[in-house]
Amino acid sequence: MSIQPGTHKLGPSNATLRIKTGRTGAAAKAGHNLVIEVTSWEATIVAGEDPGQTTMELTADGGSLRIREGSGGAKALSDDDKKDIEKSIDKDVLKKKTVEFKSTGVTAGDDGQLNVTGDLTLVGNTSPVDFALSVDGAGALTGACTVTQTNHKIKPYSALFGALKVVDEVEVEIDATVPTK
Repeated sequence: MSIQPGTHKLGPSNATLRIKTGRTGAAAKAGHNLVIEVTSWEATIVAGEDPGQTTMELTADGGSLRIREGSGGAKALSDDDKKDIEKSIDKDVLKKKTVEFKSTGVTAGDDGQLNVTGDLTLVGNTSPVDFALSVDGAGALTGACTVTQTNHKIKPYSALFGALKVVDEVEVEIDATVPTK
């Protein structure tokens, strides 16, 4: 299945953009794997008749990340813990800077997948990324991309003198519904 040709707008009102983090280090058991939702973002897909004519752009407010889940850890995350993590993301990781993605190529893959390549800019540093988007017969668009923080000159968050660290690779996921042809 492919996306109906035309311009399609996505954002928090009709799609979900999430980031999933893991933890490592000697004190990893004390930390949490996080599910973080981006609450202020917009994407535009300009779908052509042929996937090669398709372009995608996304901008996200780097200060709009909200902790939705924390699994593992020595204790459950409290609301104050979530707020503290959000403050750390704002201050030390994304610094409330705009996140941008612009596709440089889209090709048709197997089973209706779109293989997307492009440039991702985090905290002013741009690095190439690639990922696959799947579109089913009902128009459900899903995809995931692994982002390596150090490729964008971001030092993964650490605590306890480095004994607890967020892994360098984080997973970015999107779930949306788009018109199909």
